[in-house]
Amino acid sequence: MAGLWFTEKQTENFGITMKVNKTLHTEQTDFQMLEMVETAEWGNMLLLDGMVMTAVKDEFVYHEMVAHVPLFTHPNPENVLVVGGGDGGVIREVLKHPSVKKATLVDIDGKVIEYSKKFLPEIAGWLEDLRVDVQVDDGFMHIAQSENEYDVIMVDSTEPVGPAVNLFTKGFYAGISKALKEDGIFVAQSDNPWFKGELIRHVQRDVREIFPITRLYVANIPTYPSGLWAFTIGSKKYDPLEVSDDRFHEIETKYYTKELHKAAFVLPKFVGDLVK
Repeated sequence: MAGLWFTEKQTENFGITMKVNKTLHTEQTDFQMLEMVETAEWGNMLLLDGMVMTAVKDEFVYHEMVAHVPLFTHPNPENVLVVGGGDGGVIREVLKHPSVKKATLVDIDGKVIEYSKKFLPEIAGWLEDLRVDVQVDDGFMHIAQSENEYDVIMVDSTEPVGPAVNLFTKGFYAGISKALKEDGIFVAQSDNPWFKGELIRHVQRDVREIFPITRLYVANIPTYPSGLWAFTIGSKKYDPLEVSDDRFHEIETKYYTKELHKAAFVLPKFVGDLVK
């Protein structure tokens, strides 16, 4: 792929294109086609089944917004689970919170973890932290076998295809509720409102039937389809829009701020219409 232009076909009629300087690694794992490439614009990039998963230049947006919104909403998150996220970016952000005593990462594909450590050290470098328990396992089954264990659960999955398809089901959200403590919170990436509006509508409907507080928030991630990305948060007790200013503490970020915490829930009308 070196010297070529790679296109992720995001719909039948639209794609995003970038110049690739060189291919770092290509492998068909037991679950998906994994590619690590060096791009001219975005730095090293992880592709799974031809879809952009993360890139050095803009990765901080996604990882910060997955981690900090629920962690600042919960008053004392100590035990955190990340389902998927083998690149380690969400774990890196989780560890910025001093209350966190243990962060468990469960990713079904150990090759993602292995090659992220090798080619994306600025993202995956915190997986060796003593507070982190890395498990190569099925996240769906891990959730099913957990009960009243976690303060916060973060679902950092690929799009709802291949090994991640079960992570977008009502049964999975019900399992998350069981795996959370009585005041637990979860967040899941929910794709984009331009191309996957019906998916967002269905996720919101399913989560609302399980969690008394369910909200959608968005962020700008240029290497993801359409650039506008959505996240669903489900909470048993704490509302992310009612977090007091004294809950926030200083951490190093590039995108997330305490002001953005609430602003991210202010949705464009066409996106808000999806969650009515």
